[in-house]
Amino acid sequence: MSVDRREFIERLAGGAVMYGGLTGPLVSSPLRFPVSSDDTWDLSWVSRIHGSHRAVFDCTEIESGAGLLRAEIWRLQYEQVLKLPTSEMTAVVILRHSAIPLAMTQEYWDRYKIGETKDVTDPFTEKPTRRNPILLRADNGELPPGFANANLDGVLRGGGVVLACNLAFNECISTVAKADKLDPAEAKKRAITMINPGVVLQPSGVFAAIRAQQEGCHYIKAS
Repeated sequence: MSVDRREFIERLAGGAVMYGGLTGPLVSSPLRFPVSSDDTWDLSWVSRIHGSHRAVFDCTEIESGAGLLRAEIWRLQYEQVLKLPTSEMTAVVILRHSAIPLAMTQEYWDRYKIGETKDVTDPFTEKPTRRNPILLRADNGELPPGFANANLDGVLRGGGVVLACNLAFNECISTVAKADKLDPAEAKKRAITMINPGVVLQPSGVFAAIRAQQEGCHYIKAS
């Protein structure tokens, strides 16, 4: 059945076009991306971008948490080679598309078996893991001492910013809805409680990447 142009635009403006065709498979029909003027977003992260050296790391795949690892390598190399203090650098890390599970807590990973279903491997042992790789720690031997800050806490402690794509987040909501047999509204509430502290949800990863570049961040495709 054909849909006239006006009706299509009205559906788009009302948020009735589902996330999918842009970057991945369609999620269940009740999960729609918000575009109305009533939506509010935390944009205070922009004020945390500091220093004369700024980079935005665009992560679209889990890839053993390589996106955050590369952000830490950048910081270390600028510190060692250019003799710069951390205060002169800001890494903005964006978790979007297939990397969205990285934004979620270990509880989410355990409950919905993300490591197994996504075939995740440890970034250093290259063996299958159930752990969210950006939550690994050096104090329990999961990370080498030299990479103690190559995780979510390390990036945040170093003054970095970690953002997540709301469009991709629909995948997490869908996972919760199917596994826990919840309606979309309840599934969204539960999924939001399992976003890692410090990760800031944004309208989309594309929005976040462009906004960071407008604040002087150099773009790099990180995973």
